[in-house]
Amino acid sequence: MQLKDKTILITGATSGIGLASARLFARQGATLILGARRKTELDAICESINCTGGQAISLSGDVRDEEYGKNLVNIAINKFGKLDGAFNNAGILGDLDPITELPRASWETVIETNLTAAFLGAKHQIPALLKQTNSTLIFTSSFVGYSTGITGMAAYAASKAGLIGLTQTLAAEYGAEGLRVNALLPGGTETPMGDAVMTTPEIKAYFDGLHSLRRQAKPEEIAHSALYLASDASSFVTGTAHLADGGISIFRA
Repeated sequence: MQLKDKTILITGATSGIGLASARLFARQGATLILGARRKTELDAICESINCTGGQAISLSGDVRDEEYGKNLVNIAINKFGKLDGAFNNAGILGDLDPITELPRASWETVIETNLTAAFLGAKHQIPALLKQTNSTLIFTSSFVGYSTGITGMAAYAASKAGLIGLTQTLAAEYGAEGLRVNALLPGGTETPMGDAVMTTPEIKAYFDGLHSLRRQAKPEEIAHSALYLASDASSFVTGTAHLADGGISIFRA
């Protein structure tokens, strides 16, 4: 029960890493505020957690909407009296086009969803987090744009690299007040977003082979890294680009 008595907010909670983290965090004793766009799926996840002895409430919305980010925090405070951690996980892949063919609107959508929304979430989460001892703030970044460049992913890479800069700055600004801030960098992960890239067995085999473990992660494996960053087990860890990438950043065949 590494998260017993902790109240934690998770965005992007209806699939992939967010869903796996919600289920794992609940099993580890956390009280959860879950956010995502799809209300039906979000409500079902909360019901599943609550029916198995956990405690979760949800609010559907768009993370690009600042009012939505504020309301998620307000729910935590009004319902549970505090916020101990926030996992800003929501994100999109965007169009996989060369930059010379990428519409500006597509670029802006990815930046707004992956980076600006994280800023807006943190803006309203941090005042609540600072009221707790040993609070934690996590962003889902990526190996893409950090250790690896992949063609057609300019907007995604730029947004995820920006999250690392945001992480470092917030860790420096608020460390003295007890807030730890880290970016989680998954490698290739078997999620609906990843499936959008793995369109053939050959492409999947190619991406598997880029990892020194010769496979991609299950969402539950990345959720365990998120659990580490959200728990007191990482009490002296802040400002990091925390790799959980199966060795893709170091492997050269």
